[in-house]
Parts: sequence; structure tokens; C-alpha cells
Amino acid sequence: MMSGADKKKGDLKKKIVHEVVEYWINVCYLTLVFAAFTQYRRFLLAAHDITYTNYGFAVSEALILAKVIMIGEVARLGRGLERKPLIYPTLYKTVIFTLFVGAFKVIEEVIKGLWKGKGLTGGLADFFEKGPYELLANSLVVFVAFIPFFAVKELGRVLGEDKIRGLFFRRRADRGIE
Repeated sequence: MMSGADKKKGDLKKKIVHEVVEYWINVCYLTLVFAAFTQYRRFLLAAHDITYTNYGFAVSEALILAKVIMIGEVARLGRGLERKPLIYPTLYKTVIFTLFVGAFKVIEEVIKGLWKGKGLTGGLADFFEKGPYELLANSLVVFVAFIPFFAVKELGRVLGEDKIRGLFFRRRADRGIE
């Protein structure tokens, strides 16, 4: 028989493993999205004989955003419409998390400004120096990438993560679906 302390320890270990796996799934998805966007940018700039190979951006941004998403989930962002049809919480979370990511982007630029010795206003100036089109384009990419991301998460919440995992990664015969 397992004691209460052992059960609690096992539950904590299970939760940690789940969170780590969830984080890396988020990182993989976001890396693919940002790498595709980087490749798109590379193709556009190549038409003007400009070399662009900033693939490190895709990985570093995915690592950061995956953590931001997990922080937002712990803070229970976007939980207001979970009893409605799935389209509502999916789009609601997409909007809320896009804004949350935008806020973290501003914080990231401020920290970069402080790190480089430019101060708080220098970091903000660097952020706004990019111009409205780049800021809107980046927000649009994040927004569009989040729609299927949160749709699958919402399906997992309603149907169960194991069911979703089975639908994606097991043969139909193994699931009992013909």
C-alpha cells in the first residue's frame, strides 16, 4: 500500500513530466511555425538580393513563447468561455494569448534595452522603431498560429488528451475505429 507522502510524490513527478512534455510539444509546434515564417521572409528578401538566415530566431522565440503560454495557462488566462461551443474558447484564447505574447514582447525589448545599457526608454524605442507593419505582421502570424494550436488544446480538454493523442498517433485499428 502506498503512503500519502509516496502518492503525493508520485503525483508531483507525474505533473512535472506532463508539464515538461507539454512544454516541448509547444516548442516544437511554435518552432515549425516560426521557421516557416522565417523561410517565407527569406524568400521575399531573396527576390531583392538580400540574404536572410536568422533561423535562430525561430528556435529562441519558440522556447520563450512556449514558456509564456505555460505561464498564461497557470494564470488561467482565457478560461472564461470554456462551457461554450469550442469555437468560442478557441478564438477567445487565441486573442487573449496573442495579446499576452505582445505584452511579453514589449517586456523582452525593455530587458534587452536594459541589458545593452540603453535603459528602459531605449528598449521601448527599439521596439517601436521596428514600425507598425512589422509589429502587426508578427502579431498576425502569432494569432493565426494560435488558432489550430488552441483548437487542438480545447479538443484535448473536452475529449481528453489521451483520446487526442490516440487519434493523431495510433493506427485506426489500434483505436477500435474502422
